[in-house]
Amino acid sequence: MSARAIGAVACAAALSLGAHAVAADEVKNQQGNAVFQKWCAPCHASGPGHPGTIALAALYKGAKPAALEERKDLAPEVVKKFVRTGVSVMPFFRKTEVSDVELDALAAYLSRKQH
Repeated sequence: MSARAIGAVACAAALSLGAHAVAADEVKNQQGNAVFQKWCAPCHASGPGHPGTIALAALYKGAKPAALEERKDLAPEVVKKFVRTGVSVMPFFRKTEVSDVELDALAAYLSRKQH
């Protein structure tokens, strides 16, 4: 096989792996969104009537977005800590409610705007 053919095969393989990674990220993003909608949105969605968003708006006083999906500074580790331990009046969530796999997807979803 010529060097050119080997290069073409290597390039095709790299493109295939890149497309696979993008597809996997999109699946994880969709899973994270589903977890957010089920467990987090009732308190943390944007708009009126969401007590978590209201509390964060009072805390941040406009310095940061109150709605979690609008934040650009959420690190996965922070999301995981608050979900597992709770904070203030926010309850903690057990692994039987939000599994570790679901929590990983949620953390990736809420931190996606960092990249």
